[in-house]
Amino acid sequence: MTFNDQNPFAQRSTLEYELPDFSAINDESYLPAFYAGCEQQLAEVAAILAQQEVTFDNTIVALERSGQVLNRMLMVFYNKSSSDTSKALDDIEEEIAPKLAAHSDAIRLNPALFGRIKQLFDNRSALGLNTEDEWLLERYYQDFTHAGAHLSDAQREELTKLNEELSKLETQFGKNLLNDTNALAVVVDDVAELDGLTEGQIAACAQAAKDRGLEGKWLIGMVNFTGHPMLAQLTNRALRERIMKNSLIKGKQDNENDNRPVLLKMAALRARRAKLFGVATHAEHVLQDRNAAHPDNVHKMLRQIAPAAVRNAKLEAAELEAAMQADGGNGNLQSWDWDLYTERVREAKFNLDSAALKPYFELERVLFDGVFYAANKLFGLSFKERKDLKTYHPEARAFEVFNEDGSKLALFIGDFFTRDSKRGGAWMNNLVDQNFLFGQLPVVVNNLNVPKPAAGEPALLTYDETTTLFHEFGHALHGMLSNVKYPRFSGTSVQRDFVEFPSQVNEMWLSWPEVIDNYARHYETGERIPQDWLDSLKASSTFNEGHATTSYLAAAILDLAWHQITEDDDIRDVEAFEAKAIADYGLDFDPVPTRYRSTYFSHIFAGGYAAGYYGYIWSEVLDADTVDWFKQNGGLTRANGDHFRDTLLSRGGSLNSMQMFRNFRGQDATIEPLLKRRGLI
Repeated sequence: MTFNDQNPFAQRSTLEYELPDFSAINDESYLPAFYAGCEQQLAEVAAILAQQEVTFDNTIVALERSGQVLNRMLMVFYNKSSSDTSKALDDIEEEIAPKLAAHSDAIRLNPALFGRIKQLFDNRSALGLNTEDEWLLERYYQDFTHAGAHLSDAQREELTKLNEELSKLETQFGKNLLNDTNALAVVVDDVAELDGLTEGQIAACAQAAKDRGLEGKWLIGMVNFTGHPMLAQLTNRALRERIMKNSLIKGKQDNENDNRPVLLKMAALRARRAKLFGVATHAEHVLQDRNAAHPDNVHKMLRQIAPAAVRNAKLEAAELEAAMQADGGNGNLQSWDWDLYTERVREAKFNLDSAALKPYFELERVLFDGVFYAANKLFGLSFKERKDLKTYHPEARAFEVFNEDGSKLALFIGDFFTRDSKRGGAWMNNLVDQNFLFGQLPVVVNNLNVPKPAAGEPALLTYDETTTLFHEFGHALHGMLSNVKYPRFSGTSVQRDFVEFPSQVNEMWLSWPEVIDNYARHYETGERIPQDWLDSLKASSTFNEGHATTSYLAAAILDLAWHQITEDDDIRDVEAFEAKAIADYGLDFDPVPTRYRSTYFSHIFAGGYAAGYYGYIWSEVLDADTVDWFKQNGGLTRANGDHFRDTLLSRGGSLNSMQMFRNFRGQDATIEPLLKRRGLI
């Protein structure tokens, strides 16, 4: 396990855009680079501490320059392990997770290094720094303080142990969830049970079964959230029930993938760590560094929304149950009935059939003539697919991105299809961060989990999948349009409860008349989507929002509940804790289960959203207000795009998030546009 110049992470890539050399990277590349990268960064920190004089350049900028080998390796590894994992990568992640936590603590909890940072911070007004430099100093001071650098020696020692243990548990949670998600795929023996699906969907299920050695059967894989997109089409109620019940028990079976003991220990350790920081709960500690500032502020906003959301959900349920019984259904409406009868009521009320929409949302056309087209109209960007560039997986496609003047902007990689080796959901990663410090352009990845069609068939998207594509590309734009000096501020490196804002804004272009007219064409005939369907989509925009909002809020509340326990709380029953947390908020309504149950809530137990899942709706307040601004100022114009780009998207995290919003909007956001959008007024 030696590290030398032949290791692909030893030097900056010489490929275009510094795209990692995936022809040279293999499983054996990672660990040597990891250990050498940690050693190199610690040596760089030691060199900082060896200098008697304390300056901004030899301390803060030097820290920004440190750890490049490690950073290159981690960016590639974590993208690969989330997009295309394997037993070997899982083993590597288990090994490096606690060591990376310990390495980070060795730097951020170093009292001598913190002393230099604090000295600069306390005298910052006399340093003559520009705005970005001063904000970098402030962020480093906050990063180190938030990490615990100000604690006593004994407290820092305990903190290091807690962080190592938590990193192991986070890795275990994600591994358990992926294994259980794959194991809970529903096997169908009789094709008649798949009534309601299209021929293409049935063929895809047959191929998924064949890929697992189940020739002659059909396989419906689980998704990361509660429920499944196919529940909106399947007419077989027993099969719908099997799918929903399997969805709800991910990570919650008495087997080796049981996440209950893992998350209970994590919640307790996070509470203990919060006490070390001198606050009552993990949520209180986390939100000190967020726009929300304190859990009370989050609850204040959510309680403005929750009662109306549940009221609307119950009204929706009554309507759906009536439709089900009119259709000959027996008993009460259940969670596995909701999506099917939502579609039937939607079709009856709005003359809108979601399945009939899919031929108008073909992936290639949505991507080129929708997503890329809107980015061209708004920002002047153009895109060229580069099939000659090798990415980390054959299905991951590279696109070169240019500014209007023809100058190179970024490399965008789209990885759209689901596979057993990919974790659930949709997300954006960077392989290279834009920054002027090293003169690097961004390499940005979008991952989705669209079911892969049978060979030779088109990939037809649901309306929700189309929305997700626009959403994730909003994150990609945030990364690609970044124009900052320091990697610390590149792209989406903003406060966590602000990060979803630009991506949610980008969703508006999906249904913008000029955009949807350009891409929503029947994949066989080229016929434009009927105008009355578009009118129906608009008219139905608040339809089912009671369900969507209630489901989301229940998850947000569940997240806060787990992270507002104290060290003295002794939680042993996960299900009982969940039920009480949701009921206490008035969000308990059986036909509308929470979007994520604790055992598969990877956002908060295997990702960076602990005590932060509320951020989606917090950001949506800003998003809804911004959409109003675009509509009031002419919509899809270069002038509007340039203003959004210059004041906000290009700034990354180089300025306080809310100040950036005020610079763009000219005022603070109000909640009314959000309530109106969701039909809650």
